[in-house]
Amino acid sequence: MQHIQQTSHGTLEHSQLGQGGFSPVSVILDDLTASGIPKQIVDNLYWLDQIQPSQRSLVGEKAFGLSQLWQQGYPVIPGFVIPAIAFWHLIADLSQSEPLLADLPQSSLYVNVDNPRQLQQVAQHIRQVITSATVPEAWRSQILDGVETLDAQALILQPSVSFPDVRSHLQMSTHQVNCEDWVESAPIPELLASHYCRKHPDALIHTLKQVWAELFRAKSLFYCQRVGIGLDQINLAVLVQPIYETVASGVLQAQSDIWQIQAASGLGMAITQGKVLPDTYQIAIPTHHVLLALRGNKTLAYYLNPKPTGHAVQAYPLTQGEQQQFVLDDNAWQQIMALSGKLQTQFNPPFSFDWTLCKIPNTPESQLYVTQFRPQSASSSQPFLSQPQPLRGLPAASGQVTAVAQVMVGEESDWQAIPPDRILVTQTIAPDWLPMLKKAAGVVTEQGGMTSHGAIVARELGIPAVVSVPGITQLVKTGEVLLVDGDRGEIQRLARDATEQVEAADVTSQQRKTLADAPSQREYNRFPIATQLLVNLSQTQSLERIRDLPIDGIGLLRSELMILEVLDNQPPQEWLRQGRKQELVSRLAQLIREFAAALMPRPVFYRSLDWGEAELIHGDKSDMTGSTLPVVNGMLGRRGTYRYLHDPTSFDLELAALHQLYAQGYSNVQLILPFVRTVEEFAFCRRRVEQAGLMDNPQFQLWIMAEVPSVLFLLPDYVKSGVQGISIGTNDLTQLLLAADRNLGELGSSLDGRHPAVMGAIKQLIDMANVAGIPCSICGQAPAQYPELVTSLVEWGIKSISVDVNDVESTYHAIARAEQRLLLAAARRSFK
Repeated sequence: MQHIQQTSHGTLEHSQLGQGGFSPVSVILDDLTASGIPKQIVDNLYWLDQIQPSQRSLVGEKAFGLSQLWQQGYPVIPGFVIPAIAFWHLIADLSQSEPLLADLPQSSLYVNVDNPRQLQQVAQHIRQVITSATVPEAWRSQILDGVETLDAQALILQPSVSFPDVRSHLQMSTHQVNCEDWVESAPIPELLASHYCRKHPDALIHTLKQVWAELFRAKSLFYCQRVGIGLDQINLAVLVQPIYETVASGVLQAQSDIWQIQAASGLGMAITQGKVLPDTYQIAIPTHHVLLALRGNKTLAYYLNPKPTGHAVQAYPLTQGEQQQFVLDDNAWQQIMALSGKLQTQFNPPFSFDWTLCKIPNTPESQLYVTQFRPQSASSSQPFLSQPQPLRGLPAASGQVTAVAQVMVGEESDWQAIPPDRILVTQTIAPDWLPMLKKAAGVVTEQGGMTSHGAIVARELGIPAVVSVPGITQLVKTGEVLLVDGDRGEIQRLARDATEQVEAADVTSQQRKTLADAPSQREYNRFPIATQLLVNLSQTQSLERIRDLPIDGIGLLRSELMILEVLDNQPPQEWLRQGRKQELVSRLAQLIREFAAALMPRPVFYRSLDWGEAELIHGDKSDMTGSTLPVVNGMLGRRGTYRYLHDPTSFDLELAALHQLYAQGYSNVQLILPFVRTVEEFAFCRRRVEQAGLMDNPQFQLWIMAEVPSVLFLLPDYVKSGVQGISIGTNDLTQLLLAADRNLGELGSSLDGRHPAVMGAIKQLIDMANVAGIPCSICGQAPAQYPELVTSLVEWGIKSISVDVNDVESTYHAIARAEQRLLLAAARRSFK
């Protein structure tokens, strides 16, 4: 038998292991059998109303807790458990052909979790193996039979985990278990996501395998190895329950004197995934007097999809009126308080439970259900107000960091005095804050969306960022210790003062560099792609990060961010007033040269300045002539080529810098014009480009950003006027098609690049470019944010896709899969 192990170079190789065909996975099944769990497939499913204490390790903590509540008369949604042994039966079957799984108890997959590239590779491989596997027919039949008894058209499949300490403590106990005995053995359950599906056999089985595969995500493997939990020590059962039409969901936390309720419309995934900030209530006990009622930031809700096709659950935007209302009405409030009071009489606080309010078919009123119950030991309890729930916003840049907060409100008198490796907490990030961002450990803002400047720069610099967190500058003080989770959009307040002991690892600059290390180019040679993969950049320090990435060039060099290094925090007009024009041109040319030299001969697409009114240095509201500009929406004001038309001074400076580069032999730099509204604007700019002498170079190309919807109607005219290529900017195109400012965080969740209008516009632009015979690229956040879009882009004939540095690897694999599907489909058609 073979296994895969790590070599000194961090790659994966096969080597021989042991004699014969013995699979160590069988040891796990033997242990379960010795614990009273039948190894053979008999009566596989365990219904919540029948689970006994002796079956606790088989069904996991979540399912066991709900079963005990149900059997004591509490409202619980009916359902059944696919026991942990089903998972290990599948792993045992797969271990015959998959070396990593065969040696699981001893190997822990032979993965070095400190090697991010290897960790992701192993995790992705194992998950693909599991989701592609065939579930034994005996299991499949009983699962499908069980689902038929559930009265619903959609289901939720939830991980239900038990751990070694639980198994040893109550392995064969037959006494009635009090809920206060339940323990949270580890945060593994919080790492494993639940999945939704329609009540269809294939969808159900596929979703089941997705839940099983959750155990092999990179974050799960990382945690298990860090805390010393072997994967063979985890029993992963799956709880299957129907999804009813949901009115609202939330969480109640009960302390001895204060209770706190969080509530949001629709399914609870809006809260758990950080998509909304729920309404919050604090209630004094025993009077039930409401101490605080804080309306949250709720822009969407998840409900069942009434259509017979598509995802089982769908996000729906809330109207302005719905956003302004509290979620809980009198009926819901009374049910929650009655249920809480009943639990309080039986189980001593502190405890917490998740709840959902559903409309049941053929019943007039909504029904409240408990979806999870979590008791806590009294010794671990703290007053509510000293341990608040995580603050939530939009996850803008991935990663986690624990560091001291630096709250910045208004003008900072001495930015240089701000210590390095602080978490910047501010209302918004201005472009000229770049020097501070470069030495920051993380970023949290009250305003801004996923595609705001602060979010874009944070992603490129590799620092965690959470945006659109209401009131964060008032809730947090300088000197507090925060944990910023840029993946989940959460901020936790760990200590009120930096001198307090915080048991969490800081992510230093060196660790962030390690997390961003690029894999070797040769690792991609097995899956070559035809679609060009480009990268979006603005900072020279990112050049080292892309050195070994499989990229074909820079698809978007953001001038408005990179030029800040040139301007020395002064607006361009100040340089001109001082007679330093040539110095400014030379400095800009030198900065662009660093990118051109590093990528030569691969192309570098330089996008000329696209500053809106709100983005000028120091908030300067005048143009190059000194005229005062009106205060307008920063996304729609004098942006892009419209600004050049009224004052071409800065544009001419950029053209002079590009001409200087071509004179020095750097012919791989191309120009993209931003935010072009009309053919007349383009024609004006093309004349300036000709006057600068750039059109005399045969290698030079002049492109435009296709981000204003008018391009959908005018592209043939643009081509006739000299446009040589287009790059679709999905960030602006999406906001303009859907009439929303992408810098407003409360609208960020509704700006979905998968919207039919956006998808239709992208396809139309690609088709029109192909007909016109010009190249078409795409450079917005959408392909990385929604990897499923890559398949459509490749099918439609996109020439290149440009993404942020952190998204290169995943996008490469998405392109490879899409191209392989197209080749396979073409091959199949040829044999018909």
